[in-house]
Amino acid sequence: MNQQHLNLNRTNDKMPIIGYGCWKVEDNPEQVIYTAIKNGYRLIDGAAVYNNEIGVGRGIKRAIKEGIVKRQDLFGIYNENIELWNNYHNKAHVRAAIDRTLKDMELDYVDLYIIHFPVPLKYVDPAVEYPGPWLIDGKVELEKSPMHELWAEMENLVDLGLAHNIGISNFNAQLIMDLLTYANYKPATLQIELHPYLQQTSLVQWVQEQGIQVTAYSSFGPSSYTVFSESAKTATPLLEHDVIKAIASKHEKTPAQVLLRWSIEKNVAVIPKSMSEERIRSNLDVFSFKLDDNDHQEIKKLDENLRFNSLFAYNIRIPLFN
Repeated sequence: MNQQHLNLNRTNDKMPIIGYGCWKVEDNPEQVIYTAIKNGYRLIDGAAVYNNEIGVGRGIKRAIKEGIVKRQDLFGIYNENIELWNNYHNKAHVRAAIDRTLKDMELDYVDLYIIHFPVPLKYVDPAVEYPGPWLIDGKVELEKSPMHELWAEMENLVDLGLAHNIGISNFNAQLIMDLLTYANYKPATLQIELHPYLQQTSLVQWVQEQGIQVTAYSSFGPSSYTVFSESAKTATPLLEHDVIKAIASKHEKTPAQVLLRWSIEKNVAVIPKSMSEERIRSNLDVFSFKLDDNDHQEIKKLDENLRFNSLFAYNIRIPLFN
């Protein structure tokens, strides 16, 4: 399967199956994003909570100014593909949230705007703190902002031309089923943690059957979570796992390329991040080989239902994925 794009429902827009993820891009994001685009990335996955949207936007603008790409060549998602943050779920704040993102990134629209978490946190004025916090005085404070009202506002962003597609992230099947009962515009994508330790096979298959594309984050497993999660500290890094290394050696590829290839062979998009230009290029080179049935069987055995992006890892006592 050398398909390099996924077609989104409703618009039939072609979303690149591999993009560049902006989480933890803290040092000179302008240069990093410019480098990613220069090396062939056409999907940029960002979020307000990453605190780098201004730099990411400058990197995009620089690449366009130099003629490397045109705006229409780029598929930009700003949560996280781009993402709406939790403190702005109330219908009164959704438009202001995307306006802030567009202003910071110097964009007229985003290709895909997604809800980062289905957690309606109490609104915090951006003039006080932006983006808003998970905790206020050490506690999670929720507000009464129902998902059906939020989704209607997301659909309004489409009608206004501010977002071409809308999607969701970190939703479970029950919440998706409920959303589908009232959505006029079906979510284009679902973004979830997905790697060999957390394969979520049934969820992925069911979501794809609904005509919703799936994007995997944290394709390399525990590596990004060792400062947050005890399980991430003790788990064998997937990039160093004997099974993954053996498959990589067989195909004369890197462990990272094997992990990314594993997802895209399931028609799942990936958004890896690296600060090294060599690895940025390498991560994009996943279309020159295929995993065989034995590779897939060996990787299947690694599934432990081991989630690293649990809210409990951040001392947020919400069992979101239970």
